[in-house]
Amino acid sequence: MAVNIHFTLNPGLYLKDPQQSDLGKRIIKHSILLIDEIGFEQFNFKKLAEVMKSTEASIYRYFENKHLLLIYLVSWYWEWLNYLIKIKTFNIDDPRQKLEIIIHTFVSVSEENPAIDYVNESSLHKLVISEGTKAYHTKGVDEENSKGFFLTYKEMVSTVAQVILEVKPEFPYPYALASNLFEMTNNHFYFSDHLPRLTDIEIKLGQSEELEKMMVYFVNKLLS
Repeated sequence: MAVNIHFTLNPGLYLKDPQQSDLGKRIIKHSILLIDEIGFEQFNFKKLAEVMKSTEASIYRYFENKHLLLIYLVSWYWEWLNYLIKIKTFNIDDPRQKLEIIIHTFVSVSEENPAIDYVNESSLHKLVISEGTKAYHTKGVDEENSKGFFLTYKEMVSTVAQVILEVKPEFPYPYALASNLFEMTNNHFYFSDHLPRLTDIEIKLGQSEELEKMMVYFVNKLLS
């Protein structure tokens, strides 16, 4: 059964909110699948229009260019993660348990399918792992940051950092650890698939327990 979740993302990312129309939701759906399939470099609005059986002009009514579309998709993912973390840790008193729940969420988010009919969470997760840093590792990042394009990422990191401080109030680097937990999780998914000599774990499809175990190990060592 499909659920209705609407995230409020920075309006500077789009010309028309794609979550507000059937065509916009189709753009989200098919852009996730196509970028996951062919990669961001090969992706363009002409190819997206062909897959959607629509026109480039219709896509340009929603997004100015593919870079802003990528930031939009990654921002949706960050918002979704933050939503999951807050839901799963609600009414949990033990901060270490909260942190373990957060790590589990980072690792298994692709399996947390809420049946949002226009978002394939598994494909979006793979997109973020392979292409996500391209949203903000750019020459224009400072200008885009000044427009608030990455607030969803900062809010998600802040949520995690506050839990880290609950675990160990004197820990001097809560935001660095929070952002590294997220990036490190994604990096080891990527390394396991493509550069296995850069990691010590092998992640098989649907089996990420070893990655979660490793992340918990690092956190416990740092916060012991």
